[in-house]
Amino acid sequence: MTRTSIDFGRHVVVARGPSGVPSARIVVRSVVVIAALVVAALLVALLALATGDYHVSPMHVIDTVFGGGTRFERLVVTEWRMPRVLTALVLGAALGVSGAIFQSLTRNALGSPDIIGFNTGAYTGALVVILVIGSDHRYGTAAGALAGGVITALAVYAFAFKRGVQGFRLIIVGIGLSAMLASLNTWLILKADLDDAMSAATWGAGTLNGITWADATPALIVTAVLVPFIVIASYLGPVMELGDDTARAFGVRVEPTRLFVIVLGVALTAVATAVAGPIAFVSLAAPQLARRLTRSAGVALAPAAAMGALLLVGSDYIAQHAFAPTQLPVGVVTASVGGVYLVWLLAQEARRS
Repeated sequence: MTRTSIDFGRHVVVARGPSGVPSARIVVRSVVVIAALVVAALLVALLALATGDYHVSPMHVIDTVFGGGTRFERLVVTEWRMPRVLTALVLGAALGVSGAIFQSLTRNALGSPDIIGFNTGAYTGALVVILVIGSDHRYGTAAGALAGGVITALAVYAFAFKRGVQGFRLIIVGIGLSAMLASLNTWLILKADLDDAMSAATWGAGTLNGITWADATPALIVTAVLVPFIVIASYLGPVMELGDDTARAFGVRVEPTRLFVIVLGVALTAVATAVAGPIAFVSLAAPQLARRLTRSAGVALAPAAAMGALLLVGSDYIAQHAFAPTQLPVGVVTASVGGVYLVWLLAQEARRS
């Protein structure tokens, strides 16, 4: 049974269990915003599946996805275009969740993995595997990206730790370490063979060009495995935002919980980096844009995931078709849009201060 109430000016639906005990509180505006973002992302995905050198009507795309269509339409839609579009949706959602985790953890709109440097660390790990070890196997690159991201996160955590980890200190340490790793990445590319360096630099811009099912499937599986941990983090995040003392009063072990959400956020970032390279600014922009639409007090993971999926699939569509026949790396589009957003965000923070 459910009833509707007003909670601090927000329309809330309270679901009650058999004994009348509240089991869930659902903010109606957030649900509507999430649904609208998901529908928008799916419409853009449908458009991306339909357009290209060989045009397929949207109705035929839907029919093909569910097993119909001609043999050639199945080849075009499900084998050539579907891996890229599905990867954009899933990785966009993963980056949005990762950004929301770190912005919640640091309680700062600038606390995203691409600003703190975890993207850069994952890129460093992938470059070491590709250019130093000499392996171009996708699983080796993925392992290198994950290891680089985790090591970077642990280093930032260790340097920022002083009777606990404060959000601002974490951001400052992360920015400094990111600059050092960016220099290392540049040095690795300059020392590599020309062909390897060009390939690594293109991949480093963040690109979904050439994604196949062989590339997409491991990322989809890993992301699916991380979903239960994301659900746990969605419950822990609001408690951690109340402050360490309040979180302890609720029985939360603060430092292990903080380390858990850091590793989870890095894992989501590393999955995206391993498949598509370090895609910038999606993690930064998605949580804050979703927060402004839902008008929530803090960043929430589900709206950030929906916004991240929409941002990345939309940016990839622009990268494919806005400059046809040339296909740009999607990171070029996200960096262009995200750069404008970052300037606006910094101006807003300065005005608020």
